[in-house]
Amino acid sequence: MNPLAQMNNAMDYLESNLFDEIDFSAMSRIAGCSEYHFRRMFSYLAGMPLGEYIRCRKLDLAGALLRRGDKVIDCAMLLGYESADAFCKAFQVMHGITPSEAKRENAMLKAFPPMTFQLTITGGCKMDYRIVHNENFRIVGFKKKITLQFEGVNKQTADLVQKPTPESIRELKGLCNIEPRGMLSVSANFSDRSAEGTELDQYIAVATTKAAPTGYDVLEVAETDWAVFTVVGPFPRAVQDTWARIYSEWLPSSEYQLTGGPELLWHESPDLTKQDCKSEIWISISKRL
Repeated sequence: MNPLAQMNNAMDYLESNLFDEIDFSAMSRIAGCSEYHFRRMFSYLAGMPLGEYIRCRKLDLAGALLRRGDKVIDCAMLLGYESADAFCKAFQVMHGITPSEAKRENAMLKAFPPMTFQLTITGGCKMDYRIVHNENFRIVGFKKKITLQFEGVNKQTADLVQKPTPESIRELKGLCNIEPRGMLSVSANFSDRSAEGTELDQYIAVATTKAAPTGYDVLEVAETDWAVFTVVGPFPRAVQDTWARIYSEWLPSSEYQLTGGPELLWHESPDLTKQDCKSEIWISISKRL
């Protein structure tokens, strides 16, 4: 089945169960992918986390329930709120009025209709990628906890790049014995990949199967397949644009899903000021369920 059709079937399931406890595992199975992949794909395509979408849909339905005469406490319980007070606060944040005011004739409410997904192709631009399989290996280098930034140069990452000395760079490159070869920028352990400002672990490191010398941070990486996308253009805009196309075009129409592994970024040259800077984005993948 078409992956986008499966995503929309999962949205139909969600819509049918808004008044019940939603089984996210079941919803992901309908989408034909892992729950991790579904949440990541949804967040990127919808522009909001799945939990926020569900909250908005429930509060949209709450307006209709109140207008037909349902009690505030009954609406709160039906929609899964622990108390009428919590429901009232959430309702007012979305609609700008209290539930009691929503019962009045001509009360103005915010609409939040159900969402469906479709693939829009613009420009006919090619995406160069290949599939690579790696056995278990490790990332060895320097780690820093940073916050996620979708556009522009992340100053925290720029500061991390300055940490390796010429001596440590030579030692790390001497460890590197698998693809991708050379110094890498590695992102892992996202608290929420879809929300800007959330935390993740960032590494300046190499990929190796060798034992790590003391003094370096290490990230163990399990055997998996990787989708490798070639990027040519000014950094970081070209890389960020390619990420957007991976989520909005490639993943929805491919036979692959994300595994939740680290994301690797390789640059052909350390000079990132060139207008034709060549890079590779590595994402860990598996076949869709």
